[in-house]
Amino acid sequence: MFERLADLESEFDALEGRMGDIYASGDQDAVRTAGKRHAELKPIVDTFRELRSARTQVDEAKELLRTESDAELREMAREEMADQEAAVADLEAKLKVLLLPRDPNDDKNVILEVRGAEGGEEANLFAGDLVRMYQGYATNHRWKIEVLSSQPSDMGGYKEATFLVKGNGVWSRLKHEAGPHRVQRVPATESQGRIHTSAATVAVLPEAQEVDVTIDPNDLQIDVYRSTGPGGQSVNTTDSAVRITHRPSGIVVACQDEKSQLQNKDKAMRILRARLLQAEQQRQADELSNARRAQVGGGGRSEKIRTYNFKENRVTDHRIGLTVHKLDQVLQGDLDQLVDALVEADRAAQLRGDGYDGNGRGGAAD
Repeated sequence: MFERLADLESEFDALEGRMGDIYASGDQDAVRTAGKRHAELKPIVDTFRELRSARTQVDEAKELLRTESDAELREMAREEMADQEAAVADLEAKLKVLLLPRDPNDDKNVILEVRGAEGGEEANLFAGDLVRMYQGYATNHRWKIEVLSSQPSDMGGYKEATFLVKGNGVWSRLKHEAGPHRVQRVPATESQGRIHTSAATVAVLPEAQEVDVTIDPNDLQIDVYRSTGPGGQSVNTTDSAVRITHRPSGIVVACQDEKSQLQNKDKAMRILRARLLQAEQQRQADELSNARRAQVGGGGRSEKIRTYNFKENRVTDHRIGLTVHKLDQVLQGDLDQLVDALVEADRAAQLRGDGYDGNGRGGAAD
């Protein structure tokens, strides 16, 4: 590990020496690449240098203990050695985390898809709750949201909603949200006051740029049709809705939210690129070929990554066995306690060389 750290330090020093010339060149691509690499290396190199200094101080304290006869100075050296040995252990642990492989999607924005699953109209209402939860979470982190596609349900929820989330750290914070979300509550559709269980699914896709995915136009079937549902005059009276079918993969994307056929086509292509990118990344990792199916399962109530229990004001994440009793705050976008725990569990799993159980085992409450 330390040979690698010395190499990274040399790379960092060389990069810092060239930064002035890179900025002066006016090459914006080179500036972005150099700035990104500098930002990646700096915390690693700074921590490595702190570690090296702490180890030097440990050696100096040991040498003082070996050669010094004065009792007071020996006691000071002993205390210094203990303090610096503790610092060495902390810094080594920090470096192990910093040296973990970066997720290739860390710098990408996110396309979030929320759909009502089992439970009829109540599932659609819950999907609407999740959409508002993620919108609140994005607002809390000063991320930007752009609706790409939506299909409202009759009672104010969503049959499906797809939106783009832009901002720093979006993928690293939202990637753990993918999967079936289960709700337990007395729904608005229930007249007898009985608690029902229903589900909505969430898929989290990295936004793909045109350079990430090559799509042959000959592989696309593009259909236009008249938009349906609420909207302005031209939304419902012109052939502005667009449905794109990618023949090789069978992926179908439809968008009708915009008045312009061109805008709907652009949004549909962005969703299609994201789905194709994720499918390819998972194929390369020898995982399931259909990325969305891997994330959301069958959408059944027994499949779940998280349960939202209204009666107990409780949210339970079954992958890590964490329960918080602040459902009302979570649905307003206060997700950080859950997300922080998932990020930490993922990091610990990487350090162990395994992964936390994404199937709900681990003794968590239903």
